[in-house]
Amino acid sequence: MLFLGTIQVFKLKSIQISTMKRILSEIFQIAIGIFLASIGLKMFLLPNGFLDGGATGIAILLSELFDIDISFILLLVSIPFLILAWFSLSRRIFTKSLISIILLAVIIHFENFASITEDKLLIAIFGGLFLGAGIGLTIRNGAVLDGSEILGIFLNDRLGISIGRVILFFNVILFGATALLLSLEIAMYSILTFIVTAKVIDIMIEGFEDYVGLMIISKNTNSINEGLIRIVGTGTTLYQGAGGFGKRGTQPKNDIIHTVINRIDIRRTYNLIDAIDKKAFIIEFDVNHIKGGIYTKVLSREGLKKLSPTKN
Repeated sequence: MLFLGTIQVFKLKSIQISTMKRILSEIFQIAIGIFLASIGLKMFLLPNGFLDGGATGIAILLSELFDIDISFILLLVSIPFLILAWFSLSRRIFTKSLISIILLAVIIHFENFASITEDKLLIAIFGGLFLGAGIGLTIRNGAVLDGSEILGIFLNDRLGISIGRVILFFNVILFGATALLLSLEIAMYSILTFIVTAKVIDIMIEGFEDYVGLMIISKNTNSINEGLIRIVGTGTTLYQGAGGFGKRGTQPKNDIIHTVINRIDIRRTYNLIDAIDKKAFIIEFDVNHIKGGIYTKVLSREGLKKLSPTKN
């Protein structure tokens, strides 16, 4: 009994240590994210009057119009969105988001970075890059720096409107107001900033790997399945189709291949399938997240070997 009790205590301590490490990792990464976002704002966007989308863009616009410190406006603009967060997000995410927004406002207020370029294209691109990296890193660790995502989640829960559409509509209004109140040129550069920011956020959240799923129907299922495993190096799942109707008439029962590959391997995969069965029916679809299983990682050592000139 004493031995079993010692094991349980040890397991409990291990869980506590693991939880503490995870929390500290989240705090560190959120802090890095806030710092990156502040660099994007203070070194690129704010000195040149460029906007981003969302609540940050509203704060910049109001700061430009009324010549008020953006750190105060950012806090005021974020209040309605934080109220929505209280009702639509978990208390943990709400707390981390509240602290993150306050820290971002404080850092922006005391940061004294000077603008490093006057090239408008570089300002839009690198401002969006730093801001997107910061926002993406905080979202990945369970916090929100911009209120438009909170609004999207709230309306999606209440009205069923997609989050993407809410954010798009929100920013169309924002950039339209920017064109009317400031200038069309600033609005266009701000749209470019928003596009860069959004893409970098996706990369930070989903990673650099880009995967696609394939569903393959062929008379040579076994040969294609073997080639996918041996040559492409991916895992497959076979499930039986009960039959159907297609270009070649009524189709008998046949195994269907379901697999996920890295987009860098897409051409090689299609070449493999064409070499075995040019009439194979293939459905390709985007894959947002993968966990477990067997698939090629381009950024791994094995993935890089496959890109070697000595490999086909």
